[in-house]
Amino acid sequence: MNEPTRTIERASPDDLAMLAMSSRSAPRQIGALLVLGATPDFDREAATRLLAERVRAIPRLRQRLVRVPPGCGRPVWADDAAFAVGRHVRSVPCPAPADERALLDVATAVVSEPLPLSRPPWSVTFVTGPGGDVLGMVVVLDHVVADGIGGLAVLAGLVDQTAAAPPAEAAAFPRSLPSRRRLAADALLGRLRALGRVPAFWRTVRASAATSGGLLHPEPAARCSLLRPTGPRWRVETVGTDLAALRAAAHRSGGTVNDALLTAITGALRTLLTHRGESVDAFAVGVMVAARRTAGADRLGNEVIPLIVTLPVTGEPPARRLERIAAILRARKATAAKTPLIALFGLLFRALAGLGLYRWYMRRQRRLHTLVSNVRGPDRPLSFGGAAIRAVVPVAVAESGNVTVSFEALSYAGTFTVSVLVDPDNVPDLPVLVAALRAELDALTEAPDRPRELPHPEESGAWTAS
Repeated sequence: MNEPTRTIERASPDDLAMLAMSSRSAPRQIGALLVLGATPDFDREAATRLLAERVRAIPRLRQRLVRVPPGCGRPVWADDAAFAVGRHVRSVPCPAPADERALLDVATAVVSEPLPLSRPPWSVTFVTGPGGDVLGMVVVLDHVVADGIGGLAVLAGLVDQTAAAPPAEAAAFPRSLPSRRRLAADALLGRLRALGRVPAFWRTVRASAATSGGLLHPEPAARCSLLRPTGPRWRVETVGTDLAALRAAAHRSGGTVNDALLTAITGALRTLLTHRGESVDAFAVGVMVAARRTAGADRLGNEVIPLIVTLPVTGEPPARRLERIAAILRARKATAAKTPLIALFGLLFRALAGLGLYRWYMRRQRRLHTLVSNVRGPDRPLSFGGAAIRAVVPVAVAESGNVTVSFEALSYAGTFTVSVLVDPDNVPDLPVLVAALRAELDALTEAPDRPRELPHPEESGAWTAS
């Protein structure tokens, strides 16, 4: 493709905000553990060759972020001339007894390892059992590459059922960077377009501030033990339930699956605080709202808005609480902004983050108690290299400041799974929270005429998003 017609692919303000919030000690990365079914003849070398073929249809996986000369605008995505899939793929053993707990611990450790930005920031790690058989694969993306919906687009490009053939122009790889003159002209055009948005800028700022809980004087979240400075360690547990049953319960109360999830989470957090001898009247919850419904291999990036909502904690039956939460979410989403504050004030935010002030603030913030992300995943079973994917478990890490508990959920092949991510040093009572969340989901999904049943352990597992 010649330079005059080639599109310049720049990192968006949202992408750069994600990059600014990341650090070597606390990378902002999203990941997924794909739990594979028993396949004795699964060949890791053949799987690596398969990845090499399929990433050719996902341009971003062969690109790295490159800074441009002064006056030439935001960084651009450029083909990595040194790209080799072997630099992104490896194998690690799963410690004995190589069970689900051990597999989750390996996945959490892998996702926590910072990806170098000197090459395309992604990795695939095959996790092997005692006999050398492959138990699962961990897919990791730096958040600058994609949000949760974009991550699903990457997954779709890697699995057997939906992988696309490489485009015809793949033979032109690597393409050279646009000239400095063209980069500068493109940047100037972008600035001129931005001038046309100036009259609406402060209206957008006010809307974005309201969406994120207020700009200068946000209503503080109630003090409780959920807010404590976090350390470098993370632990993940999963709780699964039947998606159809949860959706039916949500619809009976006039809500959505996401409303049902928030109902279960706030109920579980209430139980956790009661166990600790504490109580609050309401939880301030950061709900990650996607600004798009789908993404493709040619459109990854970040398009998500943090919506902070105050959800009351009551002793009402689950169905009644679900009705109240659904009404609150409907009202808040109707007025939610489409652009987050950190993107509107991109240069200022990135400068403050570079000085360490973002991290300082996050360790003292009182805007929210927890973060929740939910992405609708594939509705049918998938496979990779002929091996069935039994479950897709979301595992994401980031600088969480003083938020000791967060939740990520995804539906996969009829199962709705919630991953509970905690700082184990601040949440030693994680089993209490997990049991409470399972009980809340059971209370929502159980039919009036049947006894409550705990989900089978194999129902735990799904994918991430943020």
